[in-house]
Amino acid sequence: MKTLAHLTFAGLLAAAPAMADPAPVLDPEIRAQAEALMAAGLADDVGLEFTESLTTEIGPRLAGSDAEWRARQWAMIKLKDLNFQQAYIESFNIPYWERVTETASVVGDNPQPLLITALGGSTSTAKGGIDAEIVRFTSLADLKSAPADSLKGKIAFIDEPMVRSQDGSGYGAAVAKRSGCAAAAASAGAEACLIRSVGTDSHRLPHAGGMSREGALGVLPAAALAAPDADQLARLLQRGPVKVHLDIQARTSASAASGNVIAEVEGTSLKDEIVLIGCHLDSWDLGTGAIDDAAGCGIVVAAARLIQALPAKPKRTIRVVLYGSEEVGLFGGKAYAAAHADDLGKHVLAAESDFGAGRIWRLRTGFGEGALPYAEAMQDVLAPLGIIPGNNTATGGSDIGVLGAAGVPIASPDQDGTDYFDLHHTADDTFDKIDPDAFRQNVAAYAALTYLAAETGWDFRKPVEPETIDN
Repeated sequence: MKTLAHLTFAGLLAAAPAMADPAPVLDPEIRAQAEALMAAGLADDVGLEFTESLTTEIGPRLAGSDAEWRARQWAMIKLKDLNFQQAYIESFNIPYWERVTETASVVGDNPQPLLITALGGSTSTAKGGIDAEIVRFTSLADLKSAPADSLKGKIAFIDEPMVRSQDGSGYGAAVAKRSGCAAAAASAGAEACLIRSVGTDSHRLPHAGGMSREGALGVLPAAALAAPDADQLARLLQRGPVKVHLDIQARTSASAASGNVIAEVEGTSLKDEIVLIGCHLDSWDLGTGAIDDAAGCGIVVAAARLIQALPAKPKRTIRVVLYGSEEVGLFGGKAYAAAHADDLGKHVLAAESDFGAGRIWRLRTGFGEGALPYAEAMQDVLAPLGIIPGNNTATGGSDIGVLGAAGVPIASPDQDGTDYFDLHHTADDTFDKIDPDAFRQNVAAYAALTYLAAETGWDFRKPVEPETIDN
């Protein structure tokens, strides 16, 4: 018996490539239960009620704030009322930032107000604000090329639109200006930085967002303009120099309390193995954080609750994690990974709902190559929900990305985000924007997917075995 490692180069060329196992035969009883869970999910109101209650009774939940603390206490009560076997909080601390005031206006011959929102981590202007001439740039790269001191005493303005897409792929390019604006403007000697909001809408509503994944303070006052105000500023600049009055006041603290809220459906024969489904409990402070991400929390809680209500629990433990402080630096995801570093090997699958409440249209995975037949089996079960197969390149949502990087297999039920960035981080992110039928389809998909991962005992890390050739 020889392995491929012992063959000559010519022999390797002649040998057939290693293949994953054939598609597994899914136990008919497990499949039937998954289908029953999907049917129940399509008729479920628990998730919508959870989301409505969170956005109504708590409202905005800025990371580290009193409101986020109240959200954790609220969640503990709700999870216990839903009969989860365990519900607890894992606490951690974060650096804190909050807006106090934020105003901007064109001054001079064409005086008029501008609608802005300070970016997370923005420093404060001088008391009473600053008056400075605007210099427009078409991209972050354009601003970075500005010579040192060329913007001395001025305000940089990055006027770069975002591309709309179903999968949100335009966000990565557009958000770079939010994180890089202040530093690039400071390098050129500017007093402050303004950006066109990172969004795809044309409403007069600016989009909030942080400048740093670590929650660090920026080096300058920085704010996002509503898209129509960015257009207005660009048109004024075509007519000649424009001076803007900008007044941003922010409050900060080196440490504030946050935490992850966790609930579990305890498994049976494989209860030490964990299937994790998550969302984030915090939100930005302009709207009520309905699509980002109260909806995600309602979806995963409702899915787990359907499984919790079954007469027989699945083999593996299902862990629902409502992450804290995602928006200001992914603190909850990092804290969870650190707290559970010694047992990440027992996390057999992770999935996260954090892209609104649009219908799930595709299932991608991040499995070991030898486990691809399991992905195909899952995709086959979910197909009646209108979900198509995706590729195996999923790395996880914002909070579970650290788990994926540590080798935890990932499932990514991809939601339709065509209009997600119309609402994202704005005052328009409110409960009425959720389509109940699309929301329930999410619950159905998460319930079936989670149950399959918990009950089958499949190894989603499974590597492809080296092909063996008889001598």
